Amino acid sequence: MIASLPMYDFPQVRDATDQWWTGIARHAGLSIALTREGDYAAPWRDPALVFSQTCGYPFTHEFRGRLKLVATPHYDCDGCDGPNYCSFIFAREKKPLDAFRGSRSALNGHDLMSGMLALKLVFAPLAEKGRFFASALETGGHRKSLVAVRDGAADVCAIDAVCVAMVKRYEPELLEGLQEISRSPHVPGLPYVTVAGDVTVLRNALSAALADPELAEARQRLFISGASILKPEDYDRILRLEEEMEKRGGLILS
Repeated sequence: MIASLPMYDFPQVRDATDQWWTGIARHAGLSIALTREGDYAAPWRDPALVFSQTCGYPFTHEFRGRLKLVATPHYDCDGCDGPNYCSFIFAREKKPLDAFRGSRSALNGHDLMSGMLALKLVFAPLAEKGRFFASALETGGHRKSLVAVRDGAADVCAIDAVCVAMVKRYEPELLEGLQEISRSPHVPGLPYVTVAGDVTVLRNALSAALADPELAEARQRLFISGASILKPEDYDRILRLEEEMEKRGGLILS
């Protein structure tokens, strides 16, 4: 069996991530260390996956019906509301969105909610025949997107609200010279998922971990404040937003 928690695994909180998972595993009667080797998405394709956290976009697209939903964690961060969250749009200068026409966007990848679709949802209403940006830079991650905009390699990027909170607390230098210019619509947050695990056992373990005083420091460092049991269909909001955006002409990021 394998487990991973790749989505908010900043170097500064890696030990807290380990503590959080160890606590969940203990309450579930498991003894499995987190894997961090190779492609962060590889465990989601592994039939031995007992616990992980994925992004809402792959959950509703590539892995639809293949990953079982355990729960959606809550984060005590600006931009989060219970199980829902949004993305922040950053640029070096605060000005109207239309003023960024013909600029260069930074995106994490083409299969992510915050790093791609959130950016489209904000700028697509301004696009003409699907075009708004002159070009796009694929960075591979939120922190790299912030660096690209900060250093002038790109002009705008979309950053997950939890990542923004992490950066403000642990790497504030990444935000130096950057301005928030907009926010994306709220969608369900990044879900805990499993393939091989028992969903009921994992939900009970998560509930126990959320109440465990020994894990209070880890939860605080990771901004975790609770969890909701959503239905997979609740994540269809992502599909509906994408479909509505595409019906209006969409937005090309290339």
